[in-house]
Amino acid sequence: MLGLSKLPKNARGCLLYEPFFLIPYSMFSTYATIYMFEMGMNETAIGWITTLTLLVQVFSSFISGYLTDRLGRKWALLYFDVLSWTVGTLLWAVSQNIWFFIAAAIVNGFQRVPHTAFYCLLVEDTAPKDRTYVFSVLQFVGMLGGLFAPLGGLLVAHYGLIPGTRIMYFLACVCMTIQFIGRHFATSETEIGLRKMEETRSVGLLAGLREYKGVIREMTGNGPLLLIFGVYILFQFQLTLKSTYLSLFFVDHLHLDSGIVSIFPAVTSVFMLLSMWLLLPRLGNDKLHTIMLWGFFISLLSNLVLVLSLPGMMFWLIFSTILAAVGTMMTYPYLEAAVANAIDDENRASIFAMLSVLILLVISPSGIIGGWAYKWDPTMPFLLIVLSFAASIILLFMYKRIAGRAAEEGRGTR
Repeated sequence: MLGLSKLPKNARGCLLYEPFFLIPYSMFSTYATIYMFEMGMNETAIGWITTLTLLVQVFSSFISGYLTDRLGRKWALLYFDVLSWTVGTLLWAVSQNIWFFIAAAIVNGFQRVPHTAFYCLLVEDTAPKDRTYVFSVLQFVGMLGGLFAPLGGLLVAHYGLIPGTRIMYFLACVCMTIQFIGRHFATSETEIGLRKMEETRSVGLLAGLREYKGVIREMTGNGPLLLIFGVYILFQFQLTLKSTYLSLFFVDHLHLDSGIVSIFPAVTSVFMLLSMWLLLPRLGNDKLHTIMLWGFFISLLSNLVLVLSLPGMMFWLIFSTILAAVGTMMTYPYLEAAVANAIDDENRASIFAMLSVLILLVISPSGIIGGWAYKWDPTMPFLLIVLSFAASIILLFMYKRIAGRAAEEGRGTR
C-alpha cells in the first residue's frame, strides 16, 4: 500500500487532522444517549430529538451541493463545521433541559454541509485506484479514536456520568475547532471546486437547486448506481440505530455499569486494527463484492447475538463486538470507495448531496421507530438492524451480478 506521504495534498491534510475530531467524538458518542437519559429524557423523547437532527440534516443535505460549489470545498467545510460541531458540542456541554438538546439538534443538523464538502475535498484530487486506501486510512484513524473511548469511562467513573460527559463535550469543542482550523490551512481548493465556484458565482440558491432536476434524472436512469446507493443507505440506517441505542441497551436493559460501556469501542478498535493488519491483505482487492457480502453476513450475525438471550452474557457481548469490528472492516472502506467511484467527478457535490437526502429521508424516522421499538422490546432495534443487513446482502448480490455482466460485455467488445 502506498504511504500517507504519497497521497495528494488534500487527502493527506484531511486525514492528518482527523484524530482531533474522531478521538473526542468516540469519547462522548458512547455516552450521548445515556447523558440525555440521565438528564431526564425518556426513550421516546430521545427518539424525537434524534429524528429532529435527521430532519434538519435532510434540509442541510439538500442545500449542501449548492453551498459546496458556491463557497468552495474549503470554506463550506470550515464555516459549517464550526457551526454544527463547535457550537453543537458547546450546547451539549451546558445543557440543562430538553430545549438545550433541541437547539443542539438543530445546530448539529447542519453537519451535512461539511460532510459533502469534506467528501469532495478528500476524493476529488485522489485517483480512483487509491480511494479504497484513503477510506481504509480514514477507518484506521476512527479505530485509533475508539482506543481512547475508555478515557471517557475514566472521566465518568471519577466525576459521575453528567459532569464527566460535560467535560468530554468541552474537550470535543476545543479539539474539533483546532482540527477545523488546522485542516483549512493544510489543504487547497480542488481544481473542480475552483471551477464550480466560478460557475456558480452569479447563480442564486433557487436557480442552483433547480439544477438538481438533471442530477435526479441521471441518478434514476442508472440502475447499478441506485443499487449501490441502496446498500449505502441501509448501511447508514443501521449505523444510526446502533449508535443511538447500543449504549442504552447495555446500561438500561443489561444493567452493565456505565464505566464498563466504554470498553466496547476499544475492543472494536483493537479488532479492526487486527483485521486491517492480518485479514484484509490476505483477502486481496480482486473480489471486493464477495468480501463485502461476507462482511455484511458477519455483521448480521453480530447483531443476531445481541437479540438472542444466551448464557454467559459478557462473553457473547464481546464476541458480538468482535464480529461487528471484523464485518465493518470488510465492508466500510470498500463500500465508500464503490460509491465514490460510481459518482461522476463533475457533478460530485450535487449527486452526493442528493444521496445524502435519500439516506436521510430513509433514516429520519429511525429515531422515532427505534424509540418505539426499544420501549416495546429493547432487542427490537437490533432485529431491525439484522433485517437491514439481510436486505443489503440481497441488493449487493444483485449489484455484483450486474457489474459482472457489464464487465463481461466490456471484454466482449474489445
